[in-house]
Amino acid sequence: MRCDSRLLHSTVASVSFLSFVSPAFQMSSRTSDCLEEEDGEEEEEEENYNPTEVKMSQIVMPCHSNHRQELSVGQLLKWMDSAACLSAERHAGSPCVTASMDDIHFEHTISVGQVVNIRAKVNRAFNTSMEVGIQVNCEDLFSDRHWRVCHAYATFVTQRTSTGQKVTLKPIVPVTQKEQVEYSVAAERRRVRMVHDDIIKDLLSNEWVQQVDSSVGPSAVAAERTRVESVELVLPPHANHQVNTFGGQIMAWMVNVATIAASRLSQAHPTLRAIDMFTFRGPSQVGDRLLLKAIVNNAFRNSMEVGVRAEAYHEEGPNRHINSAFMTFEVLDDGGKPRTLPRIRPEPLEGQRRFQEATARKKIRLDRKYIISRTQGEVPLSVPWDPTNQVYLSFNNVSALKMLAARSSWRLSCEKDQVQLYTLEQKSMLSFKIECEVDVPAHRAFDLLAELSNRPSWDSHYKKCELIQLVDNDDFIYRVVTPSVRHGAMGSPTAANQAKGILQDFILLASKRKPCGSGDPYVIALRSVSLPTHPPTEGYNRGEVLCAGFTILETKDNKSLISYFNQASPEVLPYISTDIAGLSSSFYHTFCSCSQYLTRNRL
Repeated sequence: MRCDSRLLHSTVASVSFLSFVSPAFQMSSRTSDCLEEEDGEEEEEEENYNPTEVKMSQIVMPCHSNHRQELSVGQLLKWMDSAACLSAERHAGSPCVTASMDDIHFEHTISVGQVVNIRAKVNRAFNTSMEVGIQVNCEDLFSDRHWRVCHAYATFVTQRTSTGQKVTLKPIVPVTQKEQVEYSVAAERRRVRMVHDDIIKDLLSNEWVQQVDSSVGPSAVAAERTRVESVELVLPPHANHQVNTFGGQIMAWMVNVATIAASRLSQAHPTLRAIDMFTFRGPSQVGDRLLLKAIVNNAFRNSMEVGVRAEAYHEEGPNRHINSAFMTFEVLDDGGKPRTLPRIRPEPLEGQRRFQEATARKKIRLDRKYIISRTQGEVPLSVPWDPTNQVYLSFNNVSALKMLAARSSWRLSCEKDQVQLYTLEQKSMLSFKIECEVDVPAHRAFDLLAELSNRPSWDSHYKKCELIQLVDNDDFIYRVVTPSVRHGAMGSPTAANQAKGILQDFILLASKRKPCGSGDPYVIALRSVSLPTHPPTEGYNRGEVLCAGFTILETKDNKSLISYFNQASPEVLPYISTDIAGLSSSFYHTFCSCSQYLTRNRL
């Protein structure tokens, strides 16, 4: 057995399989959107050649700009789509088309004379589709400044063969830490895409949305005044090498009509801030006429949503629905601050429906920003749970654990009988990983560990565990009670409670995931949420969990490599002792107890 006493003395002696975190602690975990902004203590990864990576640099000329001498968002989308398509085709070895694009938030504008640098690479290939990550940065040649403009994820599919067969894609093999994280979290992003439409439908059936009042004062602008229709003829310059209309070109035309609609409401020049997730419903070819329709669906205090629909037709043929998109605009004053916008008066029936749907989409955008934004310093750990934000809470729960597991700087601190304890220090954050191989099939270990109600039988840190709510087949909410911690530090906010022996309790969202493909682990992720039906109660000290859980990876001979992760902060230190021997004993005996529980129930 060997121990790094310097690390252990400053960290934990009694490693619980549950993080005890002060309620005052503010969340600082980040999701995959910030992979390019790793902690400063991490060493920069060496440049690694990725065969799917495509780099594109474009200098912004006046012909690419709008009236403000800023790069047109439509032009930027064309460049992004081209780079992403080339990356997808590098991997597939065959022609590819854009299937969908995730939400895009434009953080900065780009001026004439500046350089746009675009990097695109395939994050993960599924059976017949692949996710391409697109990163857009701006470069000022005169000041040598660089800044990020946006980050997007696009899904591409290969064109069918001459016999109508789909092309099966070869898997991606991630090499660097960033690639491993993107590869792992891509499965979660795909899961969100597949239920995106259902989220909208569920939210629209919610009484809260149905009760939204669309009545406005006499000064409101009639939505019909903002309606725009335009037609474009698809010519060879608008098509790719497969004679299909560029997805980016279609989006550029859609941005154009949406901007006109937004201008009619505001009577000013609007700025496009975001585009919601959209899916291409069908192809368009050279010779098609594209009919583009836009209208302001709803206007909020400082922003408005414009809905755009693209239809294609060829001579006398019927119209084909190609794409629909929802774009959020702002109007900035001279100081760069969003101006207050006039209200919109929706049309009856269809207009009312669009008005309510825009309200639902705004709620979803706020949920995403609140739950899975890149920096969440203002968000408490226990994000309020409700059915409308469940998908994003679950995504954040699983992706945060996958990102923690993929970090490359884990340091072995202790080892005994093939049970290893690793630590990871990141600025104010301290994380633990406990790992051991057990003679139990991975799928069986997953089923046993995912049943959190059985955990008190093998984990002494779980005094009681009750299921509060069965959300769906993959997500559950539990109330966990743990023994009182009596080793509080003097002056700590919890020292008085600990001295009295008050029990701890936690409200946990448990999200379980089976592997999405070969090499993926089983995942059981835990994080704190708050429920109005279960507020803090007298006699219990309400604790919070930032990020914890298991990954289970199948190994040879039908065994499993089980890893437990626990992300803590300096606030946990009042709960624990600095006795090194205690640390060794606690993590070893708890994991041995877990192993015995799995082995007993192996069959």
